[in-house]
Amino acid sequence: MPNRPSLHAVETGVCFVDVVHKLNDSFDTGKTQSLEWRKSQLKALETLLKDNQHDILQALKNDLGKCKTEAMVAEQGFLLSDIKHTLKHLDKWAKPRKVSTPMVAWPGKSFRKPEPLGTVLIIGAWNYPLQLLLAPYIAAIAAGNCAVLKPSELAEETSSLVAKLIPQYMDNSCVAVIEGGKDEATALLACKWDHIFYTGGEVVGNIVMSAAAKHLTPVTLELGGKSPCFVDKNTNLAVTARRLVWGKWMNAGQTCIAPDYVIVEKGFEQKLIDAVKKELKKQYGKAPLSSRDYGNIVNHRHLKRLESYLENVNVVYGGELDESRPAMAPTLVLEPPLDSPLMKEEIFGPILPIITVDNMEAGIKFVNSRPKPLALYAFSDKDDVLDNIISKTSSGSVCTNDTMLFMTNPELPFGGVGNSGMGSYHGQAGFDTFSHIKTVMKRSFALDVFFRYAPFSKFKLSLLKKFL
Repeated sequence: MPNRPSLHAVETGVCFVDVVHKLNDSFDTGKTQSLEWRKSQLKALETLLKDNQHDILQALKNDLGKCKTEAMVAEQGFLLSDIKHTLKHLDKWAKPRKVSTPMVAWPGKSFRKPEPLGTVLIIGAWNYPLQLLLAPYIAAIAAGNCAVLKPSELAEETSSLVAKLIPQYMDNSCVAVIEGGKDEATALLACKWDHIFYTGGEVVGNIVMSAAAKHLTPVTLELGGKSPCFVDKNTNLAVTARRLVWGKWMNAGQTCIAPDYVIVEKGFEQKLIDAVKKELKKQYGKAPLSSRDYGNIVNHRHLKRLESYLENVNVVYGGELDESRPAMAPTLVLEPPLDSPLMKEEIFGPILPIITVDNMEAGIKFVNSRPKPLALYAFSDKDDVLDNIISKTSSGSVCTNDTMLFMTNPELPFGGVGNSGMGSYHGQAGFDTFSHIKTVMKRSFALDVFFRYAPFSKFKLSLLKKFL
Protein backbone atom coordinates (compact mmCIF):
# COMPACT_ATOMS: atom_id res chain seq x y z
CA MET A 1 0.00 0.00 0.00
CA PRO A 2 1.73 3.23 -1.10
CA ASN A 3 2.36 5.92 1.47
CA ARG A 4 1.63 9.53 0.68
CA PRO A 5 2.27 12.46 2.98
CA SER A 6 -0.70 14.42 4.20
CA LEU A 7 -1.63 17.38 2.06
CA HIS A 8 -0.98 20.86 3.35
CA ALA A 9 -2.45 24.02 1.87
CA VAL A 10 -0.12 26.96 2.29
CA GLU A 11 -1.58 29.56 -0.02
CA THR A 12 -4.83 31.47 0.09
CA GLY A 13 -7.13 30.27 -2.65
CA VAL A 14 -5.56 26.83 -2.93
CA CYS A 15 -7.81 24.26 -4.59
CA PHE A 16 -8.35 20.68 -3.45
CA VAL A 17 -10.32 19.48 -6.47
CA ASP A 18 -7.51 17.14 -7.53
CA VAL A 19 -7.51 15.52 -4.09
CA VAL A 20 -11.24 14.89 -4.32
CA HIS A 21 -10.92 13.53 -7.87
CA LYS A 22 -8.26 11.03 -6.77
CA LEU A 23 -10.46 9.79 -3.94
CA ASN A 24 -13.46 9.62 -6.26
CA ASP A 25 -11.45 7.54 -8.73
CA SER A 26 -10.46 5.18 -5.94
CA PHE A 27 -14.07 4.89 -4.78
CA ASP A 28 -15.16 4.13 -8.35
CA THR A 29 -12.95 1.03 -8.38
CA GLY A 30 -15.40 -0.52 -5.93
CA LYS A 31 -12.74 -1.48 -3.39
CA THR A 32 -14.57 0.18 -0.47
CA GLN A 33 -17.70 -1.87 -1.17
CA SER A 34 -15.93 -4.89 0.30
CA LEU A 35 -16.68 -5.58 3.95
CA GLU A 36 -13.24 -7.11 4.25
CA TRP A 37 -11.64 -3.85 3.13
CA ARG A 38 -13.74 -1.91 5.63
CA LYS A 39 -12.81 -4.26 8.46
CA SER A 40 -9.13 -4.10 7.53
CA GLN A 41 -9.23 -0.30 7.69
CA LEU A 42 -11.00 -0.30 11.04
CA LYS A 43 -8.37 -2.70 12.39
CA ALA A 44 -5.61 -0.51 10.95
CA LEU A 45 -7.06 2.51 12.76
CA GLU A 46 -7.27 0.44 15.94
CA THR A 47 -3.59 -0.44 15.57
CA LEU A 48 -2.73 3.23 14.99
CA LEU A 49 -4.43 4.19 18.25
CA LYS A 50 -2.77 1.42 20.24
CA ASP A 51 0.73 1.77 18.77
CA ASN A 52 0.87 5.50 19.33
CA GLN A 53 -0.84 5.85 22.70
CA HIS A 54 2.05 7.74 24.28
CA ASP A 55 2.31 10.29 21.46
CA ILE A 56 -1.47 10.71 21.34
CA LEU A 57 -1.76 11.37 25.07
CA GLN A 58 1.18 13.77 24.95
CA ALA A 59 -0.33 15.74 22.05
CA LEU A 60 -3.63 16.06 23.89
CA LYS A 61 -1.83 17.22 27.01
CA ASN A 62 0.16 19.80 25.05
CA ASP A 63 -2.90 21.11 23.23
CA LEU A 64 -5.44 21.17 26.06
CA GLY A 65 -3.71 20.11 29.25
CA LYS A 66 -5.70 16.87 29.31
CA CYS A 67 -4.58 14.49 32.02
CA LYS A 68 -3.75 10.92 31.03
CA THR A 69 -6.94 9.38 32.44
CA GLU A 70 -9.24 11.94 30.85
CA ALA A 71 -7.50 11.65 27.47
CA MET A 72 -7.64 7.87 27.53
CA VAL A 73 -11.30 7.71 28.54
CA ALA A 74 -12.75 10.50 26.42
CA GLU A 75 -10.48 10.34 23.38
CA GLN A 76 -8.38 7.25 22.69
CA GLY A 77 -10.44 4.79 24.75
CA PHE A 78 -13.71 6.13 23.33
CA LEU A 79 -12.44 5.50 19.80
CA LEU A 80 -11.17 2.00 20.57
CA SER A 81 -14.55 1.12 22.06
CA ASP A 82 -16.27 2.58 18.99
CA ILE A 83 -14.13 0.48 16.64
CA LYS A 84 -14.79 -2.67 18.67
CA HIS A 85 -18.55 -2.08 18.58
CA THR A 86 -18.47 -1.33 14.85
CA LEU A 87 -16.50 -4.46 13.99
CA LYS A 88 -18.89 -6.57 16.06
CA HIS A 89 -22.01 -5.29 14.31
CA LEU A 90 -20.83 -4.31 10.83
CA ASP A 91 -22.02 -7.48 9.07
CA LYS A 92 -25.51 -6.98 10.46
CA TRP A 93 -25.66 -3.26 9.64
CA ALA A 94 -24.57 -3.84 6.05
CA LYS A 95 -27.14 -6.56 5.32
CA PRO A 96 -30.25 -5.77 3.27
CA ARG A 97 -33.13 -4.86 5.58
CA LYS A 98 -36.25 -6.76 4.61
CA VAL A 99 -39.66 -5.06 4.55
CA SER A 100 -43.11 -6.34 3.63
CA THR A 101 -44.42 -6.33 0.04
CA PRO A 102 -48.04 -5.41 -0.89
CA MET A 103 -50.20 -8.14 -2.45
CA VAL A 104 -50.35 -6.38 -5.82
CA ALA A 105 -46.58 -6.91 -6.14
CA TRP A 106 -46.61 -10.63 -5.30
CA PRO A 107 -44.61 -12.70 -5.97
CA GLY A 108 -41.79 -10.36 -5.06
CA LYS A 109 -39.69 -9.11 -2.20
CA SER A 110 -38.77 -5.69 -0.92
CA PHE A 111 -35.76 -4.57 1.06
CA ARG A 112 -33.57 -1.59 1.94
CA LYS A 113 -29.93 -1.95 0.97
CA PRO A 114 -27.22 0.27 2.53
CA GLU A 115 -24.65 1.54 0.06
CA PRO A 116 -21.74 3.96 0.57
CA LEU A 117 -22.18 7.60 -0.39
CA GLY A 118 -18.77 8.14 -2.00
CA THR A 119 -16.20 10.70 -0.88
CA VAL A 120 -16.98 12.60 2.32
CA LEU A 121 -15.49 15.57 4.16
CA ILE A 122 -15.09 15.38 7.95
CA ILE A 123 -14.24 18.62 9.78
CA GLY A 124 -13.17 18.05 13.38
CA ALA A 125 -13.30 20.29 16.46
CA TRP A 126 -10.55 21.43 18.79
CA ASN A 127 -12.06 20.53 22.16
CA TYR A 128 -11.86 16.77 21.58
CA PRO A 129 -9.52 16.95 18.61
CA LEU A 130 -8.98 13.21 18.20
CA GLN A 131 -12.41 11.82 19.09
CA LEU A 132 -14.48 14.33 17.14
CA LEU A 133 -12.39 13.80 14.01
CA LEU A 134 -11.95 10.03 14.07
CA ALA A 135 -15.33 8.89 15.43
CA PRO A 136 -17.11 10.13 12.29
CA TYR A 137 -14.27 8.63 10.25
CA ILE A 138 -14.93 5.24 11.85
CA ALA A 139 -18.54 5.49 10.71
CA ALA A 140 -17.48 6.63 7.25
CA ILE A 141 -15.11 3.66 6.87
CA ALA A 142 -17.74 1.23 8.13
CA ALA A 143 -20.19 2.50 5.52
CA GLY A 144 -17.57 2.11 2.77
CA ASN A 145 -16.58 5.68 1.96
CA CYS A 146 -13.43 7.54 1.02
CA ALA A 147 -12.75 10.55 3.23
CA VAL A 148 -10.87 13.79 3.66
CA LEU A 149 -10.13 14.62 7.29
CA LYS A 150 -9.72 18.25 8.35
CA PRO A 151 -8.37 18.44 11.94
CA SER A 152 -8.77 21.61 13.95
CA GLU A 153 -5.82 23.95 13.64
CA LEU A 154 -6.35 25.13 17.23
CA ALA A 155 -5.25 21.72 18.54
CA GLU A 156 -2.01 22.03 16.62
CA GLU A 157 -0.07 19.04 17.95
CA THR A 158 -2.98 16.62 17.65
CA SER A 159 -3.61 17.84 14.10
CA SER A 160 0.04 17.34 13.17
CA LEU A 161 0.09 13.87 14.72
CA VAL A 162 -3.04 12.75 12.86
CA ALA A 163 -1.57 14.06 9.60
CA LYS A 164 1.60 12.09 10.27
CA LEU A 165 0.01 8.80 11.37
CA ILE A 166 -2.96 8.36 9.02
CA PRO A 167 -0.74 7.88 5.93
CA GLN A 168 1.37 5.32 7.81
CA TYR A 169 -1.53 3.02 8.69
CA MET A 170 -4.47 3.62 6.38
CA ASP A 171 -5.14 2.96 2.69
CA ASN A 172 -3.89 6.25 1.25
CA SER A 173 -5.87 5.85 -1.94
CA CYS A 174 -9.03 6.29 0.15
CA VAL A 175 -8.16 8.96 2.70
CA ALA A 176 -6.35 12.31 2.85
CA VAL A 177 -5.59 14.63 5.74
CA ILE A 178 -5.73 18.38 5.13
CA GLU A 179 -4.24 20.62 7.80
CA GLY A 180 -4.74 24.34 8.02
CA GLY A 181 -7.15 27.05 9.05
CA LYS A 182 -9.85 29.20 7.51
CA ASP A 183 -8.38 29.33 3.99
CA GLU A 184 -8.00 25.57 3.77
CA ALA A 185 -11.47 24.97 5.18
CA THR A 186 -12.95 27.42 2.69
CA ALA A 187 -11.18 25.69 -0.20
CA LEU A 188 -12.41 22.31 0.97
CA LEU A 189 -15.99 23.54 1.26
CA ALA A 190 -15.81 24.81 -2.32
CA CYS A 191 -15.37 21.23 -3.55
CA LYS A 192 -18.22 18.88 -4.34
CA TRP A 193 -18.68 16.14 -1.74
CA ASP A 194 -21.08 13.28 -1.23
CA HIS A 195 -21.51 14.27 2.42
CA ILE A 196 -20.07 16.85 4.81
CA PHE A 197 -19.79 16.12 8.52
CA TYR A 198 -18.97 19.16 10.67
CA THR A 199 -18.50 19.44 14.42
CA GLY A 200 -18.24 22.92 15.88
CA GLY A 201 -20.16 26.11 16.46
CA GLU A 202 -23.36 27.50 14.99
CA VAL A 203 -21.68 30.37 13.11
CA VAL A 204 -19.40 28.10 11.10
CA GLY A 205 -22.24 25.58 10.84
CA ASN A 206 -24.15 28.19 8.83
CA ILE A 207 -21.14 28.63 6.54
CA VAL A 208 -20.82 24.87 6.04
CA MET A 209 -24.49 24.48 5.22
CA SER A 210 -24.43 27.40 2.79
CA ALA A 211 -21.42 25.98 0.97
CA ALA A 212 -23.00 22.52 0.83
CA ALA A 213 -26.22 23.94 -0.60
CA LYS A 214 -24.38 25.06 -3.75
CA HIS A 215 -23.81 21.39 -4.62
CA LEU A 216 -26.96 20.02 -2.93
CA THR A 217 -24.62 18.14 -0.61
CA PRO A 218 -26.19 16.54 2.49
CA VAL A 219 -24.69 17.63 5.80
CA THR A 220 -24.46 16.46 9.37
CA LEU A 221 -23.98 19.36 11.76
CA GLU A 222 -22.95 18.57 15.32
CA LEU A 223 -23.15 22.00 16.93
CA GLY A 224 -23.86 22.86 20.55
CA GLY A 225 -25.82 25.41 22.50
CA LYS A 226 -26.59 26.08 26.11
CA SER A 227 -27.36 22.71 27.67
CA PRO A 228 -29.46 23.22 30.83
CA CYS A 229 -29.29 21.19 34.01
CA PHE A 230 -32.35 21.02 36.27
CA VAL A 231 -31.67 20.30 39.94
CA ASP A 232 -34.83 19.52 41.88
CA LYS A 233 -34.82 20.14 45.63
CA ASN A 234 -35.77 16.47 46.03
CA THR A 235 -32.44 15.00 45.01
CA ASN A 236 -29.44 13.17 46.40
CA LEU A 237 -27.40 16.33 46.79
CA ALA A 238 -23.99 14.74 47.33
CA VAL A 239 -24.22 12.48 44.26
CA THR A 240 -25.78 15.28 42.22
CA ALA A 241 -22.86 17.60 43.01
CA ARG A 242 -20.30 14.86 42.29
CA ARG A 243 -21.75 14.06 38.88
CA LEU A 244 -22.34 17.70 38.03
CA VAL A 245 -18.71 18.57 38.78
CA TRP A 246 -17.50 15.62 36.70
CA GLY A 247 -19.59 16.58 33.68
CA LYS A 248 -19.11 20.35 33.84
CA TRP A 249 -15.39 20.57 34.51
CA MET A 250 -14.10 17.69 32.41
CA ASN A 251 -11.79 19.26 29.81
CA ALA A 252 -12.16 22.52 31.78
CA GLY A 253 -15.75 22.83 30.60
CA GLN A 254 -14.80 22.77 26.93
CA THR A 255 -17.35 20.11 26.02
CA CYS A 256 -20.33 20.69 23.73
CA ILE A 257 -22.61 18.63 25.99
CA ALA A 258 -21.34 19.98 29.31
CA PRO A 259 -24.03 21.48 31.56
CA ASP A 260 -24.03 25.14 30.49
CA TYR A 261 -26.19 26.46 33.32
CA VAL A 262 -28.13 25.11 36.30
CA ILE A 263 -31.80 25.72 37.06
CA VAL A 264 -32.70 25.37 40.73
CA GLU A 265 -35.69 26.32 42.88
CA LYS A 266 -35.33 29.45 44.99
CA GLY A 267 -34.23 28.68 48.51
CA PHE A 268 -32.26 25.61 47.45
CA GLU A 269 -29.47 27.35 45.54
CA GLN A 270 -27.12 27.84 48.51
CA LYS A 271 -27.27 24.16 49.46
CA LEU A 272 -26.36 23.27 45.88
CA ILE A 273 -23.55 25.83 45.76
CA ASP A 274 -22.07 24.53 49.01
CA ALA A 275 -22.26 20.93 47.77
CA VAL A 276 -20.62 21.80 44.43
CA LYS A 277 -17.84 23.78 46.14
CA LYS A 278 -17.16 20.85 48.48
CA GLU A 279 -17.01 18.43 45.56
CA LEU A 280 -14.76 20.69 43.49
CA LYS A 281 -12.25 20.69 46.33
CA LYS A 282 -12.44 16.89 46.52
CA GLN A 283 -11.84 16.39 42.82
CA TYR A 284 -9.37 19.19 42.04
CA GLY A 285 -8.10 20.32 45.45
CA LYS A 286 -8.10 23.76 47.03
CA ALA A 287 -5.88 25.07 44.23
CA PRO A 288 -7.39 23.59 41.03
CA LEU A 289 -5.04 25.59 38.80
CA SER A 290 -2.23 23.49 40.28
CA SER A 291 -4.05 20.19 39.78
CA ARG A 292 -2.61 17.81 37.19
CA ASP A 293 -6.14 16.52 36.62
CA TYR A 294 -7.53 19.90 35.59
CA GLY A 295 -7.28 21.01 31.96
CA ASN A 296 -6.20 24.15 30.17
CA ILE A 297 -8.14 26.61 28.03
CA VAL A 298 -7.21 26.00 24.40
CA ASN A 299 -5.55 29.41 23.89
CA HIS A 300 -5.24 32.92 25.32
CA ARG A 301 -7.94 34.33 23.05
CA HIS A 302 -10.51 31.95 24.52
CA LEU A 303 -9.25 32.69 28.03
CA LYS A 304 -9.86 36.41 27.43
CA ARG A 305 -13.33 35.60 26.11
CA LEU A 306 -14.14 33.66 29.28
CA GLU A 307 -12.67 36.38 31.48
CA SER A 308 -14.98 38.92 29.83
CA TYR A 309 -17.98 36.78 30.81
CA LEU A 310 -17.23 37.50 34.47
CA GLU A 311 -17.64 41.26 34.14
CA ASN A 312 -20.57 42.66 36.11
CA VAL A 313 -21.78 39.28 37.39
CA ASN A 314 -21.94 37.77 40.88
CA VAL A 315 -19.02 35.31 41.10
CA VAL A 316 -19.63 33.21 44.21
CA TYR A 317 -16.70 30.84 43.74
CA GLY A 318 -13.52 30.67 41.66
CA GLY A 319 -12.70 32.97 38.77
CA GLU A 320 -8.91 32.82 39.21
CA LEU A 321 -6.77 32.80 36.06
CA ASP A 322 -3.40 31.37 35.11
CA GLU A 323 -2.23 33.21 32.00
CA SER A 324 0.81 30.96 31.61
CA ARG A 325 -1.10 27.69 31.14
CA PRO A 326 -3.60 29.31 30.08
CA ALA A 327 -6.37 28.26 32.49
CA MET A 328 -9.35 29.43 34.52
CA ALA A 329 -10.38 27.91 37.85
CA PRO A 330 -13.81 26.28 38.22
CA THR A 331 -16.21 29.19 38.63
CA LEU A 332 -19.77 29.57 39.93
CA VAL A 333 -21.91 32.59 39.06
CA LEU A 334 -25.24 33.21 40.78
CA GLU A 335 -28.12 34.88 38.95
CA PRO A 336 -26.28 36.44 36.01
CA PRO A 337 -28.35 38.92 33.96
CA LEU A 338 -30.31 36.95 31.37
CA ASP A 339 -29.20 39.36 28.65
CA SER A 340 -25.50 39.00 29.54
CA PRO A 341 -23.09 37.16 27.20
CA LEU A 342 -22.86 34.49 29.88
CA MET A 343 -26.50 33.59 29.30
CA LYS A 344 -26.76 34.38 25.58
CA GLU A 345 -23.72 32.50 24.28
CA GLU A 346 -22.49 28.95 24.76
CA ILE A 347 -19.88 29.23 27.51
CA PHE A 348 -17.50 26.46 26.45
CA GLY A 349 -15.43 26.90 29.57
CA PRO A 350 -15.30 26.32 33.34
CA ILE A 351 -18.01 28.84 34.33
CA LEU A 352 -21.32 27.52 35.66
CA PRO A 353 -24.20 30.02 36.00
CA ILE A 354 -26.94 29.18 38.50
CA ILE A 355 -30.45 30.44 37.76
CA THR A 356 -33.22 30.31 40.36
CA VAL A 357 -36.88 29.75 39.53
CA ASP A 358 -40.05 29.51 41.57
CA ASN A 359 -40.58 25.87 40.58
CA MET A 360 -39.60 23.32 37.95
CA GLU A 361 -42.50 24.32 35.71
CA ALA A 362 -41.08 27.83 35.54
CA GLY A 363 -37.71 26.29 34.72
CA ILE A 364 -39.26 24.34 31.86
CA LYS A 365 -40.80 27.51 30.46
CA PHE A 366 -37.42 29.23 30.72
CA VAL A 367 -35.68 26.47 28.76
CA ASN A 368 -38.43 26.34 26.14
CA SER A 369 -38.13 30.09 25.54
CA ARG A 370 -34.57 29.56 24.29
CA PRO A 371 -33.04 27.67 21.34
CA LYS A 372 -33.18 23.89 21.65
CA PRO A 373 -30.05 22.54 23.37
CA LEU A 374 -27.79 19.66 22.36
CA ALA A 375 -28.20 17.99 25.75
CA LEU A 376 -30.43 18.40 28.79
CA TYR A 377 -29.89 17.12 32.33
CA ALA A 378 -32.24 16.70 35.26
CA PHE A 379 -31.56 15.55 38.82
CA SER A 380 -34.39 14.43 41.11
CA ASP A 381 -35.44 11.54 43.33
CA LYS A 382 -38.95 11.83 41.92
CA ASP A 383 -39.72 10.05 38.64
CA ASP A 384 -42.73 12.24 37.95
CA VAL A 385 -40.52 15.34 38.05
CA LEU A 386 -38.04 13.77 35.65
CA ASP A 387 -40.73 12.48 33.30
CA ASN A 388 -42.39 15.89 33.23
CA ILE A 389 -39.13 17.57 32.22
CA ILE A 390 -38.44 14.95 29.55
CA SER A 391 -41.91 15.21 28.03
CA LYS A 392 -42.18 19.01 28.06
CA THR A 393 -38.74 19.96 26.71
CA SER A 394 -36.92 19.32 23.43
CA SER A 395 -33.20 18.60 23.16
CA GLY A 396 -30.80 16.43 21.23
CA SER A 397 -30.31 14.08 24.20
CA VAL A 398 -31.51 13.79 27.80
CA CYS A 399 -29.75 12.25 30.77
CA THR A 400 -31.32 12.07 34.21
CA ASN A 401 -29.41 11.92 37.49
CA ASP A 402 -26.08 12.09 35.67
CA THR A 403 -24.21 14.15 33.07
CA MET A 404 -22.74 13.13 29.70
CA LEU A 405 -22.80 9.40 30.48
CA PHE A 406 -25.25 8.70 27.64
CA MET A 407 -22.24 9.14 25.31
CA THR A 408 -20.90 5.78 26.49
CA ASN A 409 -23.83 3.88 24.95
CA PRO A 410 -23.22 3.26 21.22
CA GLU A 411 -26.85 2.20 20.85
CA LEU A 412 -27.93 5.79 21.53
CA PRO A 413 -27.59 8.06 18.48
CA PHE A 414 -25.92 11.38 19.24
CA GLY A 415 -27.02 14.58 17.53
CA GLY A 416 -28.78 17.87 17.95
CA VAL A 417 -32.14 19.39 17.13
CA GLY A 418 -32.90 22.87 15.83
CA ASN A 419 -29.96 25.23 16.39
CA SER A 420 -27.97 22.50 18.16
CA GLY A 421 -27.50 20.51 14.98
CA MET A 422 -28.95 18.09 12.48
CA GLY A 423 -28.29 14.42 11.85
CA SER A 424 -26.75 11.95 14.26
CA TYR A 425 -24.04 9.32 14.63
CA HIS A 426 -22.52 6.71 16.97
CA GLY A 427 -23.10 3.00 16.38
CA GLN A 428 -25.55 2.12 13.63
CA ALA A 429 -26.71 5.74 13.45
CA GLY A 430 -23.23 6.68 12.21
CA PHE A 431 -23.21 3.86 9.67
CA ASP A 432 -26.59 5.01 8.38
CA THR A 433 -25.49 8.66 8.25
CA PHE A 434 -22.68 7.79 5.85
CA SER A 435 -24.85 5.39 3.82
CA HIS A 436 -27.60 5.74 1.28
CA ILE A 437 -30.30 3.28 2.27
CA LYS A 438 -31.43 2.28 -1.21
CA THR A 439 -34.92 0.84 -1.61
CA VAL A 440 -35.20 -2.27 -3.78
CA MET A 441 -38.17 -4.33 -4.99
CA LYS A 442 -37.40 -7.58 -6.83
CA ARG A 443 -40.19 -9.20 -8.86
CA SER A 444 -40.64 -12.23 -11.04
CA PHE A 445 -42.61 -12.56 -14.29
CA ALA A 446 -45.22 -14.77 -12.62
CA LEU A 447 -48.78 -13.64 -11.77
CA ASP A 448 -48.96 -10.57 -13.94
CA VAL A 449 -52.38 -9.39 -12.71
CA PHE A 450 -54.52 -8.02 -15.53
CA PHE A 451 -56.49 -5.44 -13.55
CA ARG A 452 -53.55 -3.07 -13.08
CA TYR A 453 -53.48 -2.29 -16.80
CA ALA A 454 -55.71 -0.13 -19.02
CA PRO A 455 -58.35 -0.10 -20.27
CA PHE A 456 -59.81 0.33 -16.79
CA SER A 457 -63.29 -0.54 -15.54
CA LYS A 458 -65.27 -0.47 -12.35
CA PHE A 459 -64.54 -4.16 -11.89
CA LYS A 460 -60.78 -3.62 -12.23
CA LEU A 461 -60.95 -0.67 -9.84
CA SER A 462 -62.74 -2.78 -7.24
CA LEU A 463 -59.99 -5.40 -7.47
CA LEU A 464 -57.25 -2.81 -7.23
CA LYS A 465 -58.80 -1.42 -4.04
CA LYS A 466 -58.62 -4.86 -2.46
CA PHE A 467 -55.00 -5.53 -3.39
CA LEU A 468 -53.36 -2.12 -2.87
